[in-house]
Amino acid sequence: MFKKVIFVLVALVAFSFASSVEASTGCKKFNFTGSFTRTQLNVDVFGDASVTHSWVYQLNLHSDGSATQYWTGADDFMINTGTAAPWTGSWLCRDDGKLVVSMITANYSPVAAGSNPNVLVQDLSLFSHIRTTYLFSVDNANTLTRLQARSRSYGPTDDPTDPAGGSLGALNTTPFTYTRSQASDADLNLP
Repeated sequence: MFKKVIFVLVALVAFSFASSVEASTGCKKFNFTGSFTRTQLNVDVFGDASVTHSWVYQLNLHSDGSATQYWTGADDFMINTGTAAPWTGSWLCRDDGKLVVSMITANYSPVAAGSNPNVLVQDLSLFSHIRTTYLFSVDNANTLTRLQARSRSYGPTDDPTDPAGGSLGALNTTPFTYTRSQASDADLNLP
């Protein structure tokens, strides 16, 4: 009888350890809060090869569960092509170790002078809100891989905080790698 009790206790401890090791992956295992970037290199801004720029997405995951993302291309030629506000939202670590990030941004389009009695010069006007949910794998403490993204578009008078509102877009499964932005004093130490 004593051997059976010991066997059962050892089996329970082994099962508990195996379960905790199995659950300790991705965002359950690594410290992923901080700043991560990915680049868009050599983008043909207008589609006619007249201007080529490289842009950066900077995703900031804060320890309080909030998230922000800034895109350096948002303000490029904004009077002619429009712009977008930084994305703001939150993150959630799923039980399987995958990271879910949901954020809202606003898009602005150019409006001509005189298009409204209050618009005396060319300006920008709210065009839409976009609510995007992303699924990331947390590969290690310095690397996130975007696995999926899906957006909802809202008109300028719709409520973009309604998670079931707006128009649901297609699922995007194109992977993108974000790497941790790390501070370095290397440049300060050069002559």
